[in-house]
Amino acid sequence: MAKTAVVLFNLGGPDKPESVRPFLFNLFNDPAIIGLPSPFRYLLARFISARRAPLAREIYAHMGGGSPLLANTKAQGQALETALKRGGGGYRVFIAMRYWHPFADEAAAAVKDFAPDRIVLLPLYPQFSTTTTGSSLKDWERAAGKAGLLAPARAVCCYPTLPGFVDAVAGKVNTALRSIEPAEKPRVLFSAHGLPKKIVAAGDPYPWQVEKTVAAVAAEVKHPGFDWRTCYQSRVGPLEWIGPATDAEIERCGREGRACVVVPIAFVSEHSETLVELDIEYRELARRAGVRHYVRVGTVGSDTPFIESLAEVVREAEDWAVAVAPRAGESLCGGEHAGCPLRTAA
Repeated sequence: MAKTAVVLFNLGGPDKPESVRPFLFNLFNDPAIIGLPSPFRYLLARFISARRAPLAREIYAHMGGGSPLLANTKAQGQALETALKRGGGGYRVFIAMRYWHPFADEAAAAVKDFAPDRIVLLPLYPQFSTTTTGSSLKDWERAAGKAGLLAPARAVCCYPTLPGFVDAVAGKVNTALRSIEPAEKPRVLFSAHGLPKKIVAAGDPYPWQVEKTVAAVAAEVKHPGFDWRTCYQSRVGPLEWIGPATDAEIERCGREGRACVVVPIAFVSEHSETLVELDIEYRELARRAGVRHYVRVGTVGSDTPFIESLAEVVREAEDWAVAVAPRAGESLCGGEHAGCPLRTAA
């Protein structure tokens, strides 16, 4: 029986308070995040991580001192492996985090011990960005070469309109809207992690793909008077970021006397941006802004429609003849974005 290794990519998160500063250093020392030459980036990463660590520790203290992202990713990996094995075949799922353990080097070593016939690289980022999927795939290429992995690998670059993902999110939005009286004029805020404008101007397709996801989900929401906005959260630093900002849209709901339903549209598992930023910080902001009904929709996690759709993507990826593609070699972005991996690999 042929063996397939499936590598799940995610951001990673500190597992204890002592890990917060080195986690932040790894994040800001990534050239995909800060594009300075190495010596300057290293020094800036040390400065930023030292400065931000105390506040970040306070954030993670709300979650017991560390991030739940690895545990959540393990649960998704186990669910995916179970779904894949139901269809037959020798599958094993591995996890490669970008900024904290298990790193790509650890995952590559484990994959080599498994000795697969083929490898499918699957980011847990539905929408492609050079700062997330792009960075993870580049780091994997380095780690795989170092480990001496020779099995052919196929990488899934994005799945912003994956049916199971869209269905799972839309189902949660419909449930949330049914809990709110129409007189409260609920507005749905589809909130994605933001990006600096200069990264988008360089050709990153991420916000374009976020809009594709939102449009697909909105088409499946069945609620009278459905009103929605796409917005972006988690701004850091002095750069100008894409908008509108989620916090500003929450305040707008307060001014307009609307209930507010916040939907994480670019996150598939719970972590600090959902459990703290959305659940605690933005909920308090909503209260101060006069929003009487604030509902945060959960991430898709290990929901069956999402996991089953991911399993289908893996099976399709095994037969692709190209190195990077969302589906059988197609370019979802149409080649118009310079940061599209199909364009950069051409």
